[in-house]
Amino acid sequence: MNDDSPQTACGQRAAACIPALADFDADELAARLARWGHNPSHAARMLRDFYLSGGSIDARRLKLPKGLERRLDVDLAVRASRIARRVAGADGTVKLLVEFASGGAVETVLMPSHDGRRAAGCVSCQIGCSVGCCFCASGADGLERNLTAGEIVEQFLHLRALAAASGRRLATLVFMGMGEPMHNLPNVISAIRRIARPGMGELGARNITVSTVGIVEGIHALAAADLNVHLAISLHAPDDLTRRRIIPLATRYPVAEIVGAARRFQQLTGRIVTVEYCLIRGLNDSPEHAAALAALLDGFRAHVNLIPFNSAGADAARSDYQAPPPETVAAFADMLRTRGAVTHVRRSRGADIAAACGQLRLATGNSRQTAPLRL
Repeated sequence: MNDDSPQTACGQRAAACIPALADFDADELAARLARWGHNPSHAARMLRDFYLSGGSIDARRLKLPKGLERRLDVDLAVRASRIARRVAGADGTVKLLVEFASGGAVETVLMPSHDGRRAAGCVSCQIGCSVGCCFCASGADGLERNLTAGEIVEQFLHLRALAAASGRRLATLVFMGMGEPMHNLPNVISAIRRIARPGMGELGARNITVSTVGIVEGIHALAAADLNVHLAISLHAPDDLTRRRIIPLATRYPVAEIVGAARRFQQLTGRIVTVEYCLIRGLNDSPEHAAALAALLDGFRAHVNLIPFNSAGADAARSDYQAPPPETVAAFADMLRTRGAVTHVRRSRGADIAAACGQLRLATGNSRQTAPLRL
């Protein structure tokens, strides 16, 4: 690493913008401390304290040298983001609007489990999205920019601190918020390594899931990265014609090719793949669709996650779409199960707090916010 690395939260080099702790892995921070004339062994202690505390650091408790304390005030930011808004739902779901020093905002969500001890988190990887799925508000204004690895990590830290404040442990994390992870894969991979690594996030790679709309080359690259994470594919139709009505990007990636890449991912990694399927009334919810999906997944140990359409999170252009009635959802699930597909119906959460992807950002007027934020 040279004097200008790493990439900072401002998306620029350190000479132009102060880096934050989440921008570094242990080796990078050790090298930076050494160049500043400090013992590089402080890096591991600093990062461990930073991650375990949920994104803060106590220089005095760590007994850092005074010169290094001053560096934390001048040349090294503890945080490069802040919670601009927090909304809590009746079911315990909490959505955060996280703003960054480099400008822009994303959503991240905490979903408490029913056992009172754990919680699941959902993080974003881009500000906006270029995919344009009909059931998602994330891409309503298109893609603004990719997040840096540090900005992704800071969402995780906000969620960890929030979970701890309620007496829970952040146990799992999904890359299923705003943006397409495969369109920002290098930063997603770097963030996962920091979040999962012992001495840093310590979440464990097996507790992390990366969701994609079906970027085939991205699925192959994620498998090659050997992270030991889970994969979810947003399929939403068993055939190409139906899928093109739901996902504009479907013209580039045929259903058979996506499922083939998912099968290969599972063979290489040993991780069970989740198939996400948003049920839309009259479009992809017929018995014929269920039979075709079961045939497509024959011999594939994937888990199907059925998601009734959420009209509140939809693209305004597709406001005519509706969720199927409960009996249709149940019949679709039953047909898949009778044909051997492990199937779950996702219970809707956070409907009273605009928890569908992209809703809160649009509602608060943060879309296309590019001006830097003063933290």
